[in-house]
Amino acid sequence: MNESMNRREFVKTSAAIGAGLFVTGKILGAGGSKDTLNIAFLGAGAQGQALLDATMKLGPEAAVRIMAVCDIWEKVNLRRVSRRIQSYKAAYGHEGRPYVDYKEMLDTEKDLDAVIIATPDFCHAEQTIACLEKGLHVYCEKEMSNTLEGARQMLEAANRTGKLLQIGHQRRSNPRYRYCFDKYIQEAKPLGRITTINGQWNRSKASCEDLDWPEGMEIDEATLNKYGFQDMHQFRNWRWFKGLGGGPIVDLGSHQIDIYNWYLGAVPRSVMASGGNDYWKNHQWYDSVMAVYEYLTKDGPVRAFYQTLTTSSANGYYESFMGLKGTLVISESANRGSVYRESWVPEEDWDPWVTKGYLKKVEGKTVVDNQEKEEAVLDVREGTFSPAEYKIPVTMNVPYHQPHIQNFLEAVRGREKLNCPAQIGYETAVTVLKVNEAIEKGCRLEFKTDEFTV
Repeated sequence: MNESMNRREFVKTSAAIGAGLFVTGKILGAGGSKDTLNIAFLGAGAQGQALLDATMKLGPEAAVRIMAVCDIWEKVNLRRVSRRIQSYKAAYGHEGRPYVDYKEMLDTEKDLDAVIIATPDFCHAEQTIACLEKGLHVYCEKEMSNTLEGARQMLEAANRTGKLLQIGHQRRSNPRYRYCFDKYIQEAKPLGRITTINGQWNRSKASCEDLDWPEGMEIDEATLNKYGFQDMHQFRNWRWFKGLGGGPIVDLGSHQIDIYNWYLGAVPRSVMASGGNDYWKNHQWYDSVMAVYEYLTKDGPVRAFYQTLTTSSANGYYESFMGLKGTLVISESANRGSVYRESWVPEEDWDPWVTKGYLKKVEGKTVVDNQEKEEAVLDVREGTFSPAEYKIPVTMNVPYHQPHIQNFLEAVRGREKLNCPAQIGYETAVTVLKVNEAIEKGCRLEFKTDEFTV
């Protein structure tokens, strides 16, 4: 079983593995029968351009028109993205009208169905609420907000207006993650009881250098101040500033910690963390963070470790779900991931899942049990390694964000439910933002049950 997919294959088969399904022709929008969804992009920086690229690669059969784009960096982001969108007008029907002020865009564009927001975290609450109250559905990048109050207001606005709010935890729509959840966590359960989770996102020093800007392309000071920035350096590196972003644990860790909650079917009961400005002395947020969560699931307690570094890229990023019978290691990066059977579990116990195609045995690749080495003296406490590796039989060869955007658009059409609605995004925001608080206070923090609800 090999489910490697290009874009067209993904459109046809993704429903079978839990992602979105796209159908051309008449579609059901918020107001009834509608041929095409009209959308706008709010934020055209690196993340906005990634979302735009994923949307445009859906092709003309997606029945989507990009009517407008808004960004305060008029000389660079706005000009580049608007021209790109307009160049596809004949083939796709895109307009790509440029705006600097999002309020002007919302007042002027009268035929929008939805807005995709990819602005700095501190802007999300105000902009999302404004869009929802205009009667528009919203896809908002994570983190939902840089404050819990902002995230709470977004959730309340979605509930109040009845409009859809998808939060950009795109792994929730990734067919590989959905496959692992459906087949390994829910159905076959080859891992047995999960007791421990490990995860990391390590980046090299070179990838964490402050961002610069072309000479002569600065945003004027008045515009920067109007939209919450002191200067161009802060605008370009907002993730490192308190009051604007949340540092790497929020910017990166949020994606993976969200999977902890999802796969465990639970939210944590406590967290303790260590972090600091260990290397980047000109940054406000912590450049290195290590956090330990405690969960209480229906099967028992689980301890979950997470780290993010900005000085070494060793082993990249991944999540590891460790159970009594096996371990799942998965990453969004390059279809990386395998399932490992513990040495004491008989191979025939997993054979039915191989026969069904849920697992793909890697033949001839085993880890030698130390007990088989005559020269080795094994301490009884040392244990042995898992002898067998099994591959996840699903790959994804489309942009990372495409299935999540696709799920959002189909939810607007009334054909699917959101994979990461506002309530889930809010629970993740509570889970992640607490880490920075734990570092600041230098102690273990307990979560109250009512913290995760509004």
